[in-house]
Amino acid sequence: MRKIDAVLFDLDDTLHDDTAAYQNAAQEVAREVAAEHGIDALALKAAYVSEAEGFWHRLTADQLKTKLANVRARMWGAALLTVGLKDDALAERSANNYNLYRKKHLMLFPGARDVLRRLRDRGMKLGLLTNGFSETHREKIALLQIGELFDAIFIADEVGMLKPDPLLFAHACRAMGVSPMHAAMVGDRYDRDIRGALEAGIYTVWLNLREEPMPQGKPPHAICSSIVEVPGILENA
Repeated sequence: MRKIDAVLFDLDDTLHDDTAAYQNAAQEVAREVAAEHGIDALALKAAYVSEAEGFWHRLTADQLKTKLANVRARMWGAALLTVGLKDDALAERSANNYNLYRKKHLMLFPGARDVLRRLRDRGMKLGLLTNGFSETHREKIALLQIGELFDAIFIADEVGMLKPDPLLFAHACRAMGVSPMHAAMVGDRYDRDIRGALEAGIYTVWLNLREEPMPQGKPPHAICSSIVEVPGILENA
């Protein structure tokens, strides 16, 4: 057994259902555009989701200085083109409305706040480690009302590194004053959250919400399907 003194958490789809939030927001925008222009709302939503997922999948450290609001307007522009609409003003309005609608869908997973409090009560330090942009994620953290539960927050564009870079995990441990051997990482994406943490020598808990098959590579130390399982896992790490 190893003593865990600090726990790093991913944010999106680990502590809250980000997938539901952005898909619901995209659906609202698509329905509005469909009502105005007589296009297929489902096709527009699918096109935007594809654009967004592609952006985050391909994101590199060189793109961390990108302004996310401009990126989203371009993504909506590309999505609109797939349904026959070329309208820069509509793309910008769609991006702005998407940002507004997404906020109202932000919600922690049941039990997530209690998990964080239980770990703090045990004397563990908590860190938040996300590939998001401070442009949106500082507000997201405030809206979810979890900022005060973390000793440190590491947002990709603020630190200039992205998961799964093991140097980012090592940096987080140094900043929190803990050895990687006494830290744990909890996240829902094996390639982003788990692989890099393993390379940094950190205990890993894969929150496999989507029941994905085990990817090639070193297996995580533990796998669970709900955030509420994490305290018990770490107690027996």
